[in-house]
Amino acid sequence: MVFRKSLTRELTFTALGVFIVLLAIILSTQAINLLGRAAEGQIANEAVTALIGFWALGLFPLLMILTVFVTVLVVMTRIWRDHEMAVWLSSGLSLRDWIWPVMRFTIPLALLVGIVSLFIAPWAEERSQVYAEILKRREEISAIAPGVFKETGSGSKVYFIESYGGQHGAATRIFMQDMSEGKVSSIFAQRGYITVNADNERVLVLEDGRRYVGEPGQSNYEVGSFKRYSVLIGTNQKLAATPNNRQAQSTSALIGSSDPAFRSELVWRLSMPLSCLVLALLAIPLSYYNPRSGHAYNLVVALLGFFLYQNSLTLVRNWITQGKVGMASILVVHVIVLIIAVLLLKYRDRPASSVSQTLKYFLHKH
Repeated sequence: MVFRKSLTRELTFTALGVFIVLLAIILSTQAINLLGRAAEGQIANEAVTALIGFWALGLFPLLMILTVFVTVLVVMTRIWRDHEMAVWLSSGLSLRDWIWPVMRFTIPLALLVGIVSLFIAPWAEERSQVYAEILKRREEISAIAPGVFKETGSGSKVYFIESYGGQHGAATRIFMQDMSEGKVSSIFAQRGYITVNADNERVLVLEDGRRYVGEPGQSNYEVGSFKRYSVLIGTNQKLAATPNNRQAQSTSALIGSSDPAFRSELVWRLSMPLSCLVLALLAIPLSYYNPRSGHAYNLVVALLGFFLYQNSLTLVRNWITQGKVGMASILVVHVIVLIIAVLLLKYRDRPASSVSQTLKYFLHKH
């Protein structure tokens, strides 16, 4: 009992540290990416923080799986390095007796991974896309800001207004420049406001102004006056519809779907908690460390095994998306890795035996 509590405590604190480090690395990388996209005008500036949060929720399952694998690997390697495993084995216990203590730590996290991957991550993906679209449209409106020259996301229009006032958000002393079709159209108006037409499109209505149209570098400009002039500045004021990509679909929408892309997404979500358990089991034999060698090559081999496992799952998922294989094919990858983990456990239970002797032991054991 004391041993189990001690191991669980060490695994918990190690997992917390590993998770924080991995999360900080990944979030900083994503933050730089989003800030760059915001600087280019691809997303609204206000959306960066929220998108990072939604993105972190979507990445949580994979991040937690890696955390569990690294945690078990690091803790078990320390036990080998500090000769605690030698005491354990010399007392008549085997490496397989570590399975249940490790699983007591892993199973709750695997359940958490399953809940997030099946329910929370799709919601976060859907909300992030809707939120980004809403803020992008709001950014278009904020282009008409008092005292600021600002261009739209497409870069074809530049707006400037002196102040807001009056009803319906009416503005005074408006300048607008439209650069399209090789001509530059400059408009100066005394008043203006934003409305929505019958087609649910945003329209900027200008009143009492002049319009100058011509080609840059040419002197033949067209000049006109108007009492009322309407400019289309955006479409569809309704909230963005639910995205159609498979990552944003709810799990209930994926169940029973005949679309190969949706079916591959469903098996991928179901594979998340299963791979968490399999990797925790695989980490036990891969943590073997020879104190006499003084090298932690097992960590490199373990990480390579992790990436090979995840890439194999991704490859099979892509095959399911393309309709090349069935949904059950992804179980083959899990079963193969599980068999490898069991064989390695048996092999590490006989550390003094050669490979050939171990193979004979496996073949002749009934």
